[in-house]
Amino acid sequence: MRILLIASSLLLLAGCTSYGKVVNEAVTTGAEPQEGYSIAHHMRTHDYGDLLITLAFSGGGTRAAALAYGVLQELRDIKAVIGGRPRSLLDEVDMISSVSGGSFTSAYYGLHGEGIFEDFEAAFLRRNVQSELIRRLLYPSQWFASTGRTEMAIKLYDSSIFHGATFADMRNGRKDPIILINASDLGHGVRFSFVQEYFNLLCSDLSTFPVARAVAASSAVPVLFHPVVVRNYSDCKQGRPDWLIRAREVAGQNPELQQVVEGLDSYYDSDRRQYAHYVDGGITDNLGLRAAYEVVEVAGGMKSFHRKAGNRRFPPHVVFISVDASTDPEPEMDISNRQPSMPETVAAMSDIQLHRYNAATLELMQQSVVRWAGLVSTADHPVESHFVRLSLAALDPSQKPFFNEVPTSFALSDEQVDRLIEAGRELLRNDPTFQHLLRQLEAG
Repeated sequence: MRILLIASSLLLLAGCTSYGKVVNEAVTTGAEPQEGYSIAHHMRTHDYGDLLITLAFSGGGTRAAALAYGVLQELRDIKAVIGGRPRSLLDEVDMISSVSGGSFTSAYYGLHGEGIFEDFEAAFLRRNVQSELIRRLLYPSQWFASTGRTEMAIKLYDSSIFHGATFADMRNGRKDPIILINASDLGHGVRFSFVQEYFNLLCSDLSTFPVARAVAASSAVPVLFHPVVVRNYSDCKQGRPDWLIRAREVAGQNPELQQVVEGLDSYYDSDRRQYAHYVDGGITDNLGLRAAYEVVEVAGGMKSFHRKAGNRRFPPHVVFISVDASTDPEPEMDISNRQPSMPETVAAMSDIQLHRYNAATLELMQQSVVRWAGLVSTADHPVESHFVRLSLAALDPSQKPFFNEVPTSFALSDEQVDRLIEAGRELLRNDPTFQHLLRQLEAG
């Protein structure tokens, strides 16, 4: 990342003005939210079965992508008796919410399902994507390009990893999970998920939008990469959608939800917001959990969310699995009286904010999952919540020095990838909350 930062700085010194390439297409009649790749369509058609499983993949470059991939492998290999027959727990996943590095894994799974286990390692995890980015950054033609560094990254991701896929190619069957690829709106600080409901706010059609561009937005670290820019069209806007109107009512005295609603409502000021600029989703939520929280709360809470799914029998188990790839390396500044450099100071400040915000997010979600389960429980049909937190910090202390040295980059060694995949599997397999869930499923 240091080399990438130097290369980016050289381009900044060139003094060129860059413009974001706009590819999102307008709709003039308003895409109905239940159509296309939307939460409403998923809730209406998805078979939830006896488990409601949501995965959240954090940021952290290839480190995060590999750890999440290991969790998917373990879920695939664990069989539990569900609905009277053995099933892979991976088949029971209903939603995956991701940011930054974790979005490479979630998006690939959303496109290929279990095909991810055939070629994702070669396509991304074991590939030196970082050196390819740097090499392209240093092309003379890039020095004076008007479209910026992010367009170069999008071309690489699109040609080498996602092969031209759009959201029309995302798997959307009754057993497929919906994938929330999350970015941060740089202008208003609100989380933005690449689903049709949010694209309706832009009067735009998500189905033609490249998956590579959404993943690039989710992982576009500011300064290193320019924002991904979309056009905010106004042709179809005749009023706020019902869900946004209800969300404003539900927000009530909740300051965080009020901020979310205000940010989303700002897209209706099309004269002032002709464009939106999206950057790394980790800025507003490095765990990918708050986007899942907002999906439920903005819908009006768990009971309203359940009604939108047709008031079908609610699964007896609500499971959230947070896959946190953050590390805690020892700061080199503490072994010398040398004044820390500017990058070291910025990194330290970011880490402090990140860890504190992550702690608040985890507490919010743990409380919310319990509350949600209570709201849909009845005397004759209890619903139990299970919040599974998987973190590299939970590994045996003897393993921590190795993982704390794994950088946040897009270039890892085969050993680092192997151990991260195994760590994801081990963390899930040995987690006490997850073991308790398996025992309950076994007991019927």
